[in-house]
Amino acid sequence: MTASPNHGIEFEIRPSRNRVPDAERERILASPGFGQVFTDHMITLRWSAERGWHDGRLEPYGPFTLDPATTVFHYAQEFFEGLKAYRQEGGAVVTFRPRANAARFNSSARRMAAPELPEETFLRALELLVTQDRDWIPQGEGNSLYLRPFLIATQRGLGVNQPSNEYLFCVIASPAASYFASGVKPVTVWLSEDYTRAAPGGTGAVKAGGNYASSFAAQRQAVARGCDQVVWLDAAEHRWVEEMGGMNLFFVYGGGARARVMTPALTGALLPGITRDSLLTLAPTLGIAAGEDRISVEQWQRDCARGELTEVFACGTAAVITPVGRVKGESAEWPVGDGNPGPVTMRLREELTGIQHGHRPDPFGWIYKIA
Repeated sequence: MTASPNHGIEFEIRPSRNRVPDAERERILASPGFGQVFTDHMITLRWSAERGWHDGRLEPYGPFTLDPATTVFHYAQEFFEGLKAYRQEGGAVVTFRPRANAARFNSSARRMAAPELPEETFLRALELLVTQDRDWIPQGEGNSLYLRPFLIATQRGLGVNQPSNEYLFCVIASPAASYFASGVKPVTVWLSEDYTRAAPGGTGAVKAGGNYASSFAAQRQAVARGCDQVVWLDAAEHRWVEEMGGMNLFFVYGGGARARVMTPALTGALLPGITRDSLLTLAPTLGIAAGEDRISVEQWQRDCARGELTEVFACGTAAVITPVGRVKGESAEWPVGDGNPGPVTMRLREELTGIQHGHRPDPFGWIYKIA
């Protein structure tokens, strides 16, 4: 059968005949980890210069067949999004701010010279997959179904003078356990001075796979120094703090009624995180001033030593909020506060996850119910 069209784009429904048995699925959902197991189905949709978007399908999860000369293998013309579906109390299945993901997906498409996808088609693809595979959403606080929409260039041929004229859009889903199943643990971060994640005018604001591939060497260096994550500095001076791994950073000054949070301003080299944007909106409603600025490594160390900078945390879809407890660099090392998760960090995390899981009111209209 065929689902209702969106802007002329239809999805053919092809249910899998080889679904994972119920008992095996339940065993998997008892401890799904993150990004290792995938549901029974996926969404595929193709684009060509001649036909536009076509051949939309919900079909069994499985491998692609691509020519060795396919553009994506050689020129990395691809990008992705990440969001979650949650099972709220009472059984309702929802996602969090998917329209923001659709908008960022199209912003990435423009930067990567790829076709944009109508917002309603993006949402419809998520709805079809989550509805079909809703039994894969794990029960339990903090658990979710992680959704990965992505686009790859599929034209066959070698040549760098123009972008691909064919593309494949796909959505896959993976059950995910709570990132902090054993408690919220602060991370130790390494200030990378040898490597750069992105520069203004580049693709730092895009969730492009190449951004992550180029980060692995620095991450290895961080682990070798006894750290959990890399903190990226600006490309020009290696002085201004930008991001942690693939997450946005927040700095907490003061405490109590005078607490305020600051995150590095977007420069084109930073990812415009949806969790980041949500916290900038949420914090003031809780009496916590919030804004954007910039902070140097020297200021970070000095303000921590003075007790003015009391907490630091990173935020993103996977972990929501991750406290930073200690900072290491080639020439300095210092703690953040007492090294433990701070009250502002934990309050913001509790409020945001409460909205996502239905334990708190949603005054912002962020929750999107899946049909």
